[in-house]
Amino acid sequence: MAATQAETPLIEARGLRKRYGSIVATDGVDFDIMRGEIVAIVGDNGAGKSTLIKMISGAVTPDEGEIRIDGVPVSIRSPIEARAHGVETVFQDLAMPPNLDVVTNIYLGREPMRRGPLRLFGAVDKKAMRKEAAAHLSDLSINIPRLYGSPVSALSGGQRQSVAIARAMVWASKLVIMDEPTAALGVAQSAKVLEIVRQVRDRGISVAIISHILPHVLDIADRVIVLRHGRKVAELPTSELDEHKLIELIVGVRSAQPAASRAAVS
Repeated sequence: MAATQAETPLIEARGLRKRYGSIVATDGVDFDIMRGEIVAIVGDNGAGKSTLIKMISGAVTPDEGEIRIDGVPVSIRSPIEARAHGVETVFQDLAMPPNLDVVTNIYLGREPMRRGPLRLFGAVDKKAMRKEAAAHLSDLSINIPRLYGSPVSALSGGQRQSVAIARAMVWASKLVIMDEPTAALGVAQSAKVLEIVRQVRDRGISVAIISHILPHVLDIADRVIVLRHGRKVAELPTSELDEHKLIELIVGVRSAQPAASRAAVS
């Protein structure tokens, strides 16, 4: 979904700074995320990528800076508060209890209650959970043979990742954050996961993605933000990038930005 200059960004981050003792993880980072776009955040180890998305997801509180959603300043001090603003996160470890099945993982902590008198006793509507979970997965063309009664630990890595993304999409109304969604996946599994990410975007939900697999970044993202030593050093549409240029920006071999742009982010 193309965004225009006149649109108010969905997410506006200004001057985000986070320190861990003497270490500056992010040093005054500014960035926007428009509605219905995929933004990739890349950088070497220790560049500040994970800290940056954790500040948006509520897992980390910034020491300085401001976050706006739909133009309104917000304070996101926990993942629960992020969810209240329509932001869901798929962390690298997926955060899915391995002994629980697909349906239970999708609705964990947000189970629908039975109607009528049984609601007073906290009776979960398992039938509705199974029906709705199957519909959500089918809508994303995710084929899981057994949704109920079989632990997610029995699924392949690609299937688990697909379920985690589907779970985030069920609950996110504005933004899904994904940390290394194709790490440790094979070629076919990665292609399937990337297609699901596109479907999330095509439904009008924005996506912020961290990945060290640059071909996947160039394939999936509309725009790329490059971090180095906690600072944003570049922000470009993928149409202006190739893998070689992106590596140069990440490692700082030379700047591929015009002088005016370099001054703006220095």
